[in-house]
Amino acid sequence: MDWEWAYAGVNTTVPRNAGPECADFLNRRWRYVDTFFVLLLTWQLFKWGWARIRLPMAAGYVRRDRGGRRALLVLMSVVWGMEIGYKFSSRTVIYLLNPCHVTTAIQIYLLAASPSRAVTAVFRFHLNLLNGPLLAFLFPETDTRLLPLESAIYWIQHGMMFVVPYYLLRLGGVYNVEEFSDLSWSAVSYSINLAYHFVILQGVGIPTQVNLNHMLCPALMDPFDGQLYRVYAVVHQAVLCPSLCKLYCAVSAFFLTKFKPTKVKKTLCCEVFTPSFNGDTQAELRRRLHGHEE
Repeated sequence: MDWEWAYAGVNTTVPRNAGPECADFLNRRWRYVDTFFVLLLTWQLFKWGWARIRLPMAAGYVRRDRGGRRALLVLMSVVWGMEIGYKFSSRTVIYLLNPCHVTTAIQIYLLAASPSRAVTAVFRFHLNLLNGPLLAFLFPETDTRLLPLESAIYWIQHGMMFVVPYYLLRLGGVYNVEEFSDLSWSAVSYSINLAYHFVILQGVGIPTQVNLNHMLCPALMDPFDGQLYRVYAVVHQAVLCPSLCKLYCAVSAFFLTKFKPTKVKKTLCCEVFTPSFNGDTQAELRRRLHGHEE
């Protein structure tokens, strides 16, 4: 099947963006070696984190949503829809595989989904993906965005990616976080993130010669330019991803639980109720949880 419609419009004249020079940047043998060891690390991280993950038994909304979630859902859907439209019109649909677009899709799901333990799991997982919008702000790549408002949408999308989790944390309930010292979610999230890069993005990037999230060759501004740039990236992102997640949660906790003008709750963690020996039912647990609504 011919997939050129998905990447035929990729600009190969922009340095390190696509093309045979970028695709051949890494020594082929070394690419196999670092991929093998990174995937081995990925498996070990996933096993360690998965064995320690805990989820609340039940959770309800701590604050009543007055339309903010619906408004954010509409806005994020419009922004992402415009991005999809841009990619189809410029024949660069392949870029929708980049992590920030995937994270945007996850946030749309979180805004639309009914409360459940699965939503809590996805929410905690996605908080470890905020390195994407941060790097997009620090190292913007808008040279190939030539359509009307395309560059503006770039900044709006990445800015909203920081706004959405804060609002959901403010709502609480299923949108809750683990204890600050718990690194299990960070380990699982980073392992999945690595697997996505080295299996999906690299697997698609090699035959198409498109440098998806710089898996084929480093960015021009990459300070670790060279054959080891991916190894360095694995190391510094292993520090950045959990650190940024914990910092984001700490700042959110300050404004939502301590700073008086914006304080709305006591904690960002979920208050977990377990059945007592006098026969508490699931309905009673839900009633007690929903009793925290304003």
